[in-house]
Amino acid sequence: MLCFLLCKSALAQTRPAALDLKDGDRVVMLGSSVFENDFQYGYLETMLTTRNPDKGITFRNLGWTGDNVWGEARSTYTNPPTPYEHLIEDLTKSQPTVVVLGYGGVEAQDGMAGLPHFKEGLNKLIDKIDGLGAKTILLSTIPVMSPDTAQHIAQRNADLQLYSQALSEVASQRGKMFVDIYKSIDELSKKEQIIENTVHLNELGYFHLAQILEKALGLEAAPATTTITLGKGGPQASNARILPLDGNAVLAKFNVIDKYLPLPAPAGSQVMDNARTVIVSGLKKGFYALMAGNEQVASGSASAWAKGIAIAQGPQFEQTRWIQEMVNRKNELHFFQYRPLNQTYIIGFRKYEQGRHVKGLEEQNILIKWLEGQIILKSVPKETVYELKKVE
Repeated sequence: MLCFLLCKSALAQTRPAALDLKDGDRVVMLGSSVFENDFQYGYLETMLTTRNPDKGITFRNLGWTGDNVWGEARSTYTNPPTPYEHLIEDLTKSQPTVVVLGYGGVEAQDGMAGLPHFKEGLNKLIDKIDGLGAKTILLSTIPVMSPDTAQHIAQRNADLQLYSQALSEVASQRGKMFVDIYKSIDELSKKEQIIENTVHLNELGYFHLAQILEKALGLEAAPATTTITLGKGGPQASNARILPLDGNAVLAKFNVIDKYLPLPAPAGSQVMDNARTVIVSGLKKGFYALMAGNEQVASGSASAWAKGIAIAQGPQFEQTRWIQEMVNRKNELHFFQYRPLNQTYIIGFRKYEQGRHVKGLEEQNILIKWLEGQIILKSVPKETVYELKKVE
C-alpha cells in the first residue's frame, strides 16, 4: 500500500504541466485523418494561434489519412525512401519544437494482437522526436459512430479504447503529455452530429475538438463580463472604458479589448466560444440593440440586458475568421508543396523527367512565410467600440 502511494505521488510530480508555447515555436501535427481532415477548417491551428497572440508560433500539419506510426500510408513508388523513412523525412524537414501525435485509430483495427507492434513504433517515433529536441503530446483515439450494426461498432470502439489506454501508458512511462479526447468526443456525439462517415469529424466536430484541446492544454480563457450601469451621472462601466457620447440616440458608448480572439462557430451552430457577456442595468422598459461600428451584434429587452447577453458576433469574430481563412490558404500551399500531385515525377524515381519543378515547390516558402507573418500579426485582439441604442 505504501509503495502504491509513493509511486502515485511520484507520478503526479513528474506529470507534464500545461502546454507553454514559446515565441518562435514550430508546432507539428503528425498523425492520420484526425489532422488531415482539419485542412478543410483550420480550427486546431486557429485556436492555438489566437490563444498565443503574443508569440510568433508557426505550424505544420503533416496529417495523412490512413497513416500509422510506421508511416505505411506514405508509401510511394520510390524505394527508398521506405514509408517509415518518408515519415521521418517529413517530420525532420518540418523542424518541430512541439509534435502533437494523433495515431492509434488505424492501428486499432489490428485489435489486441497489434498492440506490441503499435507500442514499438510509437516509442521509436517518440525517440526520434526527442532526438530532434522537440516536445511530444499524445492524443487518444476518437470513437466511431454508425447506426449500421453490421459494422460491429461496439467492438471497434472497445479496440479504440484499448489503444487509447496504450497511448496513455506510453505517455506516462515517457513523461509526455497525454490528452484524452475520446471521452469528450463520445459524449458530444450523443448530443450533436459531429461525426460523419462513421470515423471522421465534421466542421462542428473540429470546432469542439479545438475547445477540448484548449481546455486540456491549459489554454482555456474564462469568458469576460462587462457591466454597464446607467444613471443620472452618466453611464458607468466595469471591465470596459466609457467613451463620450456622439448623439442623443446613444445611451452608452464603451470600448473593450478581449484577451483572446473568440473562435467562430460553424455557420448555423448555436455553440459559442469565449463570448463576452454584457450586462446593462438601469434601462427603462423597451428593446435595445448593441452596435459595433455599423453592425448590430446583439439585441434584447431591458430585462434580458439586465440578466446579461452573450456577444456572439462582431469585429473580433470577423478578425478570427480572417485568420482562419489565411491558415487554410497557408496549409493548402504547404500540402501541395510536401505532397505534390505528381511527386513521382518531381521528387520520386522519375524526377529526371520533371525534377526541375522542385524549385517551384521551394519558392512556395516565400508565400507560406508571408502568410504566417500575417497570421501572427492579426492574432492580437483589437479594441472594439460598442454603442447601446434603443430600438424604436
